[in-house]
Amino acid sequence: MAELTWNEALAVNQPEMDETHREFVDLLTRLESALDRPPAEVAPCLEELLSHTEQHFGQEERWMAAVGFAPQNCHSYQHAQILEVLREVHKRCVEQGDLENVRLLVPGLAQWFPGHALAMDAALAMTMAERGFDPATGEVQRPIEAEAVPITGCGGSSCS
Repeated sequence: MAELTWNEALAVNQPEMDETHREFVDLLTRLESALDRPPAEVAPCLEELLSHTEQHFGQEERWMAAVGFAPQNCHSYQHAQILEVLREVHKRCVEQGDLENVRLLVPGLAQWFPGHALAMDAALAMTMAERGFDPATGEVQRPIEAEAVPITGCGGSSCS
């Protein structure tokens, strides 16, 4: 049984972000379905999830920089934590054949992702829309003013 499946309740109404999130959920589901196989067959699924997540988070980091997030912000901090865990679990899977940590990772990510997407990513999507940011071109129609304080929180109304 899948720990997490894509559904429209996870959408943040930013097409590029929603597509990337759909891909993340699909890769997590693929990894989950491989957990009954030997480590050598699980590792490529885990590596694909790791690679996608590095690109996914890198993309969001670039978007945050473009719309006025400070380099150090809580959204970026969460990305760094997740990547650190993914890299360590991947390393242990490849080097030691450790699947126990992969088995813990899958439900952990499945539990973490909806909250992250619907809070932090939704706030980023809202900020992108407010600033008239086009993710395809990187153009910002309403850039922040030079003297504006960079966003250090997640960008949501309850977190500045």
